[in-house]
This record gives sequence, structure tokens and C-alpha cells, in this order.
Amino acid sequence: MRNMTLEAIAEAVGGKLENTAKVDLSKEATCVVIDSRLIEEGGIFVATKGERVDGHDFIGQVFAKGALGVICEKLPQKPAGPCIVVEDSFEALKKLAKYYRDQLSLKIVGIVGSVGKTSTKEIVASVLSSHYEVLRTEGNYNNQVGVPLTIFKIRDAHEVAVIEMGINNFGEMDSLGRIVRPDIVVFTNIGPCHLEFLGDLDGVLRAKTEVIPHMSATGTLVLNGQDEKLALIDGDKALGRLVIKYGKESKRDDVYASNIENLGLDGSRFTANFPDGSHYEMTVPLPGYHMVDNAIAAAAVGYLLGLNLEEIRRGLSGAQPLSGRGHIIHSQYYTIVDDCYNANPKSMCAAIDTLGYALGRKVAILGDMFELGEESDKLHGQVGDYAASHGVDSLIFVGASAKHMYERARLHEDVEIRYYPNKELLIGALSDDTKDILRKGDTILVKASHGMGFSEVVDFLNR
Repeated sequence: MRNMTLEAIAEAVGGKLENTAKVDLSKEATCVVIDSRLIEEGGIFVATKGERVDGHDFIGQVFAKGALGVICEKLPQKPAGPCIVVEDSFEALKKLAKYYRDQLSLKIVGIVGSVGKTSTKEIVASVLSSHYEVLRTEGNYNNQVGVPLTIFKIRDAHEVAVIEMGINNFGEMDSLGRIVRPDIVVFTNIGPCHLEFLGDLDGVLRAKTEVIPHMSATGTLVLNGQDEKLALIDGDKALGRLVIKYGKESKRDDVYASNIENLGLDGSRFTANFPDGSHYEMTVPLPGYHMVDNAIAAAAVGYLLGLNLEEIRRGLSGAQPLSGRGHIIHSQYYTIVDDCYNANPKSMCAAIDTLGYALGRKVAILGDMFELGEESDKLHGQVGDYAASHGVDSLIFVGASAKHMYERARLHEDVEIRYYPNKELLIGALSDDTKDILRKGDTILVKASHGMGFSEVVDFLNR
């Protein structure tokens, strides 16, 4: 890792370097980790204190595995190697990530928004990988800890990094922006997420756009032009950065998809249109009309970074979903739309629309959506009404807040509706064959906020 010596690290994090006798201070670190199990010889271990585990308890073990040094808040009684003592290990992690980012010359694409960040990140990375050596955020490492750890994985061989940036409060995107300093930022949309902390959609927009001042001065914002909040961002609000808008069917957008053909759960085919007048037929193999938005955003990024149209087409056609994010599972009995990683009202409605593409009987298992603040009951009710009026044959609601979905949905007389207070009771009911809740050949959507643990429901259905 370039310029990541013990002395440079200590200066970057504002720590005191201890126990350096007989140590080669010119040696550069091979990695930076907070999980002692992931340490490599020559790596740096940042000892952090969590709810259940204190990393300081593993300092001896990482030195035994060949660690170059440790960043810690308290010096061990008999340190087995160099330690950099700091006041706050998490803050040191962010400071060190910012320092390391300053050593890098590659292009960085930030992915920001309320819904679809992870899917968009995967599609953008797939497109860019058809031309460049790309590093992308793994899984959902998009927060104040995950983003620094992603930055530390960048190496000289990488030409582009695609980094997802997630927040739930004011000031957090400002913090991430200082670390990432992206050249391009894709804004997917502004929706009712984390309203408990951000208040309303204007608050969501304000929080997400905290990244803009930290972009490259010659950077580009790639905005969903059909999102009413994002459409308000112009040259002034972009602080002079170039603004490229993308969308579906609208020639007012700089990059847009037209002639959209629904391929059901196999994805969509469309024509991608670019500012220079060029256009090309492309396919995104991910289900849902909203995935066309993510795909055309990725096409816009590829266009900005110099890919030709065939490279963009190849990258889009090779995009793969992650578990829990619109992943289609063909089990022995059912087709499962595994979208259980997270949920908010906007993504819930989009997932219900996706279920509508399925052939045969359609079932939606929907759970609580978290962090919706004072509007939570109302927003859950609206989703219940939407689900019951959009062609779903059987609705199953699970959780305390999902009761409000159930109450609104039951006003529709032509839909089969059930309610369970928790997922354990649901799984118990599904285990009883006499209930006839599900039928062989059903297509089943499973969606809720991550804290509901609905991956257990997916596993049960896929047994």
C-alpha cells in the first residue's frame, strides 16, 4: 500500500507511535483490517470496540500472525510489536482512509441515493469491468466503517473504483465525501428513507448532496432526471460540476432508455441513447422496470469514462444480482424473488411491480420497514393499499408495523390476505401443509427491512 509506513500512518491519524525498537519503519503495510481473522503478514490491525467484541483483546494474536503494527486506544501491557495509540479508533480508521485516498490517482465513482444503490453499484461495476480493472464495494460495506475498509482494498492495478455511500443522518455524507472524493457521483433517487432522522424528502436531499463539495472540481453528477427532487439540482447547486441527467423515454435527459421491452423476470431490453446522437440496443438481465433506471445510469457512467457502445452493452448483459436484492431463486417448488436485504416505501412498491411480471400465481410476503419516523404508520398503510391494488393474488404481512399494511390491504375484497405478528409464526404456519398458504409453482416476493431477518424466510422457502 503506497506510502503506508508506520510513521506516515501515525502522522495521518494523529497517534503516538510506541514500541518501535528493531522495526523497519520504511516498510509499507500490506492491508488494513478491523477483523483480526483477516490480518495478513505486514498488515495493520485497527483495534475497535464493538457491542460484543473488543478488538484490543486480539492484539497479541495479530502480532503472532505477522502484523506490521496496530492502531489502538490503549497500549497493551507487553506489546509484541509497534502500536499507534489514538483517542478513537473509528475516527483513526476514517483519517487513515482519507490519507490513503490522497495517494491514489484512479477514478472513483460514488453511488448515492435512497433506493437501488447496491444494484446500481453492481451494474456500473459490471459495465466498467468490460474495459477497466475495477474495484467495487463488497456487499453492503457502504457506511462510516465499510467505506474506509473499501478504500483500503484499492491497489495500483485498479483503474476505477465504484463505491456505494450510505447514510441515515446529517453529516454522515459529508464525512464519507471527505474520504472518497469521487470524480463521478450517481444519484439514483430521493425517497422516504431514514425519515426518523432526516425529517422529510427535502432533508433526504440535503443529506445526500453533502457529497458534492468533496467531488473533484472537474467532476460530474449523474442524476435521475425523472426524480422531482434531483431534477432541481442545477449548475449552482452542483457547485459548477457538470450535470448529466438520465431517465426513461424522455429526450430531455442527456442519456435515456427508449423502446423498453419487458422480458418478465429475465429483465428488460431497451435502446440506450447518448448525447452525441449514438444509440444501441441493450439488455439488462435483472427483473423490474426500475432496473432500467439503474442500467441507463450505468450506461451513462460508461459513456463518460470512454467506453464504446459494445463494451457498455456487454457490461450490462453480464450484470448479476446480489443475494437479497432482486435475486431470482428457482427452488424445487417456487420461484422466489429474494429482495429481503432492505426496504422502504419506494423500493417496496418497485418490488411489487416486479412481482407483477411473473406468470402464474403471485404471492408477496412483506414485513416492517424501519426508520420512517412519525409517518411510519401512514407509509406502511400506503404500501398495503398499493400491494392490494397491483395484481398480487396473495398478500402475507409480517411484523408490528406491517399490521398497518394489512389493515389497508384488507379493504380490497378480491385479494387473499394474511397477517402474522412475527416471522417465526409465519414459518410455523408455512410448515403446516393443511394451511394451503402456498402452492407449487407460485412466484413469491420476500421483502422487509434488514432487521426483520427475512433471509430466514427465503431459506425456508428454498429448502
